[in-house]
Amino acid sequence: MSAGLAGTAATRLVPPLAERVAGAPISWGVCEVPGWGWQYDPGTVLAQMQAVGLRATEFGPDGFLPADADQRARVLAAHGLSAVAQFVPVVLHDPDHDPLPQAREAMVALADAGASVVVLAAASGSEGYDERPVLDDRAWATLLANLDRLADAARDHGLTATLHPHVGTMVETGEETARVLAGSRVALCLDTGHLLIGGGDPVAVAVQHPGRIAHVHLKDVRLDLARQVQAGEVTYTEAVRAGMYVPLGQGDVDVAAIVRALEGHGYAGWYVLEQDTILAGDPGDPGDPGGDGPLESVRASLEHLLAVAARPGPVGG
Repeated sequence: MSAGLAGTAATRLVPPLAERVAGAPISWGVCEVPGWGWQYDPGTVLAQMQAVGLRATEFGPDGFLPADADQRARVLAAHGLSAVAQFVPVVLHDPDHDPLPQAREAMVALADAGASVVVLAAASGSEGYDERPVLDDRAWATLLANLDRLADAARDHGLTATLHPHVGTMVETGEETARVLAGSRVALCLDTGHLLIGGGDPVAVAVQHPGRIAHVHLKDVRLDLARQVQAGEVTYTEAVRAGMYVPLGQGDVDVAAIVRALEGHGYAGWYVLEQDTILAGDPGDPGDPGGDGPLESVRASLEHLLAVAARPGPVGG
């Protein structure tokens, strides 16, 4: 992957940052993990995205949006939203497993919807994100080769494939992310929260590898809980339930430094607001103290990001 993936601000006309902010159903507690928590219905999630001023969304897990392309398009259009990507966890490290059929199915749906990115995660093969095996060199070689295969397949569908470092997957840590950058051609989905929880440095990745970053999941996290996950004192799921993810600007991720590094390099992709949430029940229920639920948190994150973009300097766009 060329270091010039994102181009430069001087040579590319980049839309203002405010036009490149999308939502994700995980901020409303909608997740692919069985038993994750209470789930909002798609109509409520999409209507709240529209109400808060988001322009686009990721698909969410399989089954969240209609499988039929025409129905899916109508649902998104009814809420004034376009499609940008989908998070697709696939097993990449097993020499006896071909991830291409599963990934290609997602790519076809994304291309039909006019999306631009497929967000791959190197799934462990188990449900959830609390445990993962250790890979040997053969498994790593298989993983890296499969990433290049999927990157080529995505390009054939008019998409960019990105690899998402994610807690509980086979690419979680800063070292594992560096191994992917050095050993494959795939672009990166910079998830600012997962990389920090995994012991990496999202600011350093944004500064050192801006040309490899084709998609961004903007998260903020509490470092105290992230360190408990790293130390094995709590599981990832327990930390999410305890509120490890917080609105942008309220945690320990230097969002402004990351955005400044990317925008200064001419990054033209999407910033997807994600605050991973586990809901015990309907926050809108009068008997539940959750109040308005995720909506105000998403609004706070969007306001923080737009405030960062409005500051004098290279971020404004």
